[in-house]
Amino acid sequence: IFSSTGAVLWLCVLPIASALFLRGSQTAPAAFASKGREFSSSLNPFPKKEGKMLFRSTRGAFLDMSFEEAVFEGLAQDGGLLVPHYIPDVSDKWRKWKDLSFPDLAYEIAVLYVGDEIPEEDLRRLMRKSYSTFSDPDVVPTKMVGEIAVMELFHGPTFAFKDVALQALGNLFEYFLTRSKESITVVGATSGDTGSAAIYGLRGKKNVECFILFPEGRVSPIQQLQMTSVLDPNVHCIAVQGTFDDCQDIVKALFRDLKFKKTYSLGAVNSINFARIMFQITYYFYCYFKQFPNLDGEMSFSVPTGNFGDVLAGYYAKRMGLPTRHLIVATNANDILNRFFTTGVYDKYPVIQTFSPSMDIGISSNFERYLFYLFGEDSKKLNMMMEEFNKTGRLEVDKDLLKAAQEDFLAAVCTEDQTVETIARYHKDFGYTLDPHTACGVSAVDQMRAKMAPVCKSPKNKHLMVVLSTAHPAKFGAAVARATGCTVSLPTGLADLKDSEVRFQVLPASTQKIKTAIVDMLPDPTGARNVYTFKHHAAFSAMLAVAIGLGFALGKKF
Repeated sequence: IFSSTGAVLWLCVLPIASALFLRGSQTAPAAFASKGREFSSSLNPFPKKEGKMLFRSTRGAFLDMSFEEAVFEGLAQDGGLLVPHYIPDVSDKWRKWKDLSFPDLAYEIAVLYVGDEIPEEDLRRLMRKSYSTFSDPDVVPTKMVGEIAVMELFHGPTFAFKDVALQALGNLFEYFLTRSKESITVVGATSGDTGSAAIYGLRGKKNVECFILFPEGRVSPIQQLQMTSVLDPNVHCIAVQGTFDDCQDIVKALFRDLKFKKTYSLGAVNSINFARIMFQITYYFYCYFKQFPNLDGEMSFSVPTGNFGDVLAGYYAKRMGLPTRHLIVATNANDILNRFFTTGVYDKYPVIQTFSPSMDIGISSNFERYLFYLFGEDSKKLNMMMEEFNKTGRLEVDKDLLKAAQEDFLAAVCTEDQTVETIARYHKDFGYTLDPHTACGVSAVDQMRAKMAPVCKSPKNKHLMVVLSTAHPAKFGAAVARATGCTVSLPTGLADLKDSEVRFQVLPASTQKIKTAIVDMLPDPTGARNVYTFKHHAAFSAMLAVAIGLGFALGKKF
């Protein structure tokens, strides 16, 4: 009697508890259907350099996508990245922009790629809304520190440069989805800053579900708190038991699964989304106008680089007409890019954990876009090279292509010791605190000057070296404290994170496991969600324990 009665009560209680915890079957949101042309080998491989802007894949699928379609497509169906059919030449107009505010300049850059797909007033409003969240009136102020100008890109809501693009991209998603009455499932991988910036840009947005994958134990504590403390029901964080490259590979695998991509309307927030690059072009021009109001100088930019998106935006700015002498690719010990620009060999090494975790990347996704241009926009050649790289983990260019690449970019690697030394020196000599990523950019400049690279003073023209400061030093307090011996004061937005409630899952580096998790957490047709915090789990566990105890108690009684 004991066992049968207890079991009956257990079976009665458990389904009720389970029903409260797991809310029915999950179904996909409406799919965003791509309307671009399907690939055809007969399409003209040399699109016109004028007219309506369309987008194509680096690997040859000339889909003739509109800007809106490109924003939602993310990774092209052939595995390539989307690029504009041509890079706009603004040599006859950029000087007219010198007195514009940052939002107005962002509009002028964006409209070159957006065209008439968004009415002028709507696009201007989107830009004003996107940058109203920044704490500095200049959005990205530049400060002289010794002989170097430091462009501070960390005055957005998550204190990292990713906010510049992702605040705008979040508003862009919401605008297009509201207009089309569609839904989207955003999936992104982060080595630290992209995740929180994407979450803050997408939290609470209508018709958007946001899934962010980050490598467990390989982001700073504050970076993880910034992501996991956002409890909006449309935000989902997953700690992957692996490296950032594992996270990035899973995201790419999801996008390559065309059935899954279409069924769940996948969208990208990583810099594989061209809109990210487009929005970042703005601050290269803005910095120039602020430092050379008479338009009489030339700039070089040193860019802390992991996934190659930030420095690629500078490459676009230079090709559009901005007076740029050099672009310096500054890496940490994960130096695949430095090795390429030094030897012409692009080969994957195991990822090393460093003081600058946002740059702990073994394969730079955006580098494919640059290779597309380096190969003369030859998609066939690029596709062949990328297929070989996917098989062997190695890609090599000949000496002529290496020489061409070295004309586009200089490169330097910053070791852990150099990172600490640079932070300590600038703190002592100038009273300025660098975060570890920015320290890599500064160290790269020092190394270039030591090698007598032509990046310093010019006898003919005014020249300024600018280092892009990608994050607030407080986000990496342990590394900064080690270098300076001082504790970094947390700005209000970060200090408020202390003791915050968090919500996230820990999952193995398995594409299938991540797929299952995404499907399980999407809302059902009624809008009900399987989204719970630790408090919910604790309450469920307590309820389950009571049910079990009550079952045994009643079983004994009868």
